[in-house]
Amino acid sequence: MKALLIIPTYNEIKNIGRIIPAALGQAPELEILVMDDNSPDGTAAEVARIMESEPRVHLISRPGKMGLGSAYVTGFKYALANGFGYILEMDADFSHNPNDIPRLLEAARKYDLVIGSRYCQGVNIVNWPFKRLLISYFASKYVRAITGMPVKDPTGGFKCFNRRVLEAINLDRILSDGYAFQIEMNFRAWVKGFRVHEVPIVFTERIDGVSKMSRRIVWEAIWMVWRLQIMKLLGKIK
Repeated sequence: MKALLIIPTYNEIKNIGRIIPAALGQAPELEILVMDDNSPDGTAAEVARIMESEPRVHLISRPGKMGLGSAYVTGFKYALANGFGYILEMDADFSHNPNDIPRLLEAARKYDLVIGSRYCQGVNIVNWPFKRLLISYFASKYVRAITGMPVKDPTGGFKCFNRRVLEAINLDRILSDGYAFQIEMNFRAWVKGFRVHEVPIVFTERIDGVSKMSRRIVWEAIWMVWRLQIMKLLGKIK
């Protein structure tokens, strides 16, 4: 079954030319869709250059920074329209190890949503400041406490969906756009009864480029958890 890896980018010129071949080498059935938000550093142009000799690479260029969630939703719709059976998410900056892609795909043969988890076997994060590690770790516990969702790393962005999960979710009604998007997609899949599984990964802080984390993104995640739970109780998510 064909698999599509979606990589959202904004100013990833230092990484994109390395991450694409590293990912493509993991599985012959894998193709890549780069979702670029008009990176001023030439990321899209580099992808276009790669596409000249690599038919498994695709590019959607958007007019500006439109958010992580909307980038993935656009990518999901592309995957469904083009017959992909497995749809993966991964960052461009090598914080997610491309060598883990086969493990996610293998688990996806048995489960509907597979999450590359930093916390399902202890804490597996390299080179993060201690404060950021604490925020991330306790944010995961906060999400579990509020929602009851049995996922130890609900904010992780390295995952693999079976297409039937995305077909069952109304992508036009997704509420989140920052890192809360990861929580929301997990939550909607879980509420619908899909089988969610976590596989342990090691997350390594980026070496090149700049993190896209902001205070607004953090606050969105804090409040979105409550909104999702209230919607579930009111029967608006099912």
